[in-house]
Amino acid sequence: MRRYLRIVVLCLACGFCSLLYAFSQLAVSLEEGAGGGGGKPQAKAASWLAGGGRGAARGAGNAGSTAHPGGADRYSLKIQPIESMHLAVVACGERLEETITMLKSAIIFSIKPLQFHIFAEDQLHDSFKGILDSWSFLQTFNYSLYPITFPSENAAEWKKLFKPCASQRLFLPLILKEVDSLLYVDTDILFLRPVDDIWSLLKKFNSTQIAAMAPEHEEPRIGWYNRFARHPYYGKTGINSGVMLMNMTRMRRKYFKNDMTTVRLQWGDILMPLLKKYKLNITWGDQDLLNIIFFHNPESLFVFPCQWNYRPDHCIYGSNCQEAEEEGIFILHGNRGVYHDDKQPAFRAIYEALRNCSFEDDNIRSLLKPLELELQKTVHTYCGKIYKIFIKQLSKSIRDRYDRPPKER
Repeated sequence: MRRYLRIVVLCLACGFCSLLYAFSQLAVSLEEGAGGGGGKPQAKAASWLAGGGRGAARGAGNAGSTAHPGGADRYSLKIQPIESMHLAVVACGERLEETITMLKSAIIFSIKPLQFHIFAEDQLHDSFKGILDSWSFLQTFNYSLYPITFPSENAAEWKKLFKPCASQRLFLPLILKEVDSLLYVDTDILFLRPVDDIWSLLKKFNSTQIAAMAPEHEEPRIGWYNRFARHPYYGKTGINSGVMLMNMTRMRRKYFKNDMTTVRLQWGDILMPLLKKYKLNITWGDQDLLNIIFFHNPESLFVFPCQWNYRPDHCIYGSNCQEAEEEGIFILHGNRGVYHDDKQPAFRAIYEALRNCSFEDDNIRSLLKPLELELQKTVHTYCGKIYKIFIKQLSKSIRDRYDRPPKER
């Protein structure tokens, strides 16, 4: 009888110890999950030699963290962090203020956390760090700074193509090797609705599409490519690369048809041969190379409407973006320097309003009335005559994001 009693006591003791262990592991798991993997991600800049990068990344905020070290969830109780949207920009020369205003517009309206990939000349890095670190209280974004880098054997040729540093965008799939999808934008872009909305277009790609861009022109009579290009281009009027949404995993894997060889080439192998063949015939540099690539691979491109990349060309000679007339402008693209001169005051008014806007909710809510008054002063221009399309979507974005009670946002 005593023997059985000892066995029972021993079993109870073992069971009690097992329960203590299980509860301790559960507590650790919950503690890790609540942390959300809040470390600041470190991203390496490209090196065109085998091995690591030569640029360091700096983080701001912790909402953009996407992974937690430690492997699989043992009890499936960890809180999964929200996946960040990846946004890339290339800034050279006098583009610091423009870039900062673009990043601010992305932060103001977006819902999911953002991961910024900023490629900039070395002399701009300290300025970017100072400004973005001062925004860290927002906790809605992370950023990584990278130097401008090109393949070493042709670096000088790539850098002088079109504008300084512009062709850096061609190499993003090769530099950001661990990034699956990416939205690239020029510095002169302003978001008038959440980045989330253009990011969601990735889900609309079919099985062959790897990237999305808008047409260069809606109206062929004023189109550049169909009138002047001396090289192949996509569709009827070409495509504009100022806003480019990419599934970079697919881009890296794809073998592209081309007019240089019967052999299909991958992204990293096709760029330099294309430049060598067409460098005397291209005017807009890297954008022309993209047009050539998608001319031969049209099934790989998702084309989104002009309201996602609205430029002066869409109103300078009269309104020719029907989607923007119906729903407003989603993304404003102030190319031709229109944010900084008086040729298109409607574009400049939007830029100045967002540049001077702070992150306080009340400041954002009060942005519209003075902006509309400024836009009413621009009706002597073709773009100004339709100024309401400049604030139609902007008004909706502010109402949806800032006029609802916090719990409904």
